[in-house]
Amino acid sequence: MSIKLFGIIGMGKSSNVLRVVIDTNVLVSAIVYGGIPKQILALVVDEHITGVATRVLVAELIDVLSKKFHFSTRRLADSESLIQDSFLIIQPEKTIALLDDDDDNRVLEAAAEGACGYIVTGDTDLLRLKQYKAIAIMTPAEFLEMFEGKN
Repeated sequence: MSIKLFGIIGMGKSSNVLRVVIDTNVLVSAIVYGGIPKQILALVVDEHITGVATRVLVAELIDVLSKKFHFSTRRLADSESLIQDSFLIIQPEKTIALLDDDDDNRVLEAAAEGACGYIVTGDTDLLRLKQYKAIAIMTPAEFLEMFEGKN
């Protein structure tokens, strides 16, 4: 069954080796503005990479789309469906308290427990880390350049 939302067509979840947490700020940019973030989201939807998220991160995304961008109930439901249908949703068991911003710590938890190799973000506090354990933290442009260089 394919899904088509926001001009992205794909087949849903996959067990690809490359696992990535795409931070809420990048997902918002992908859904609202397009550009490089949308290209990365399309990689998940088209099953070239496995996007990993948590219920907390999905709720944060819906909250931002609702409050900052005033998405209709229908567009919020479509956005949530896109993530639920395309991403591997996990429930982290360990809490991380490395950074001052709890939302950033939730991203680290998702990546660590989701066995991710990458976090794609625009958040300066996360980007400043450059790496968390074996997880590379990079901007959307850096990730896309790296991914295209491998393929």
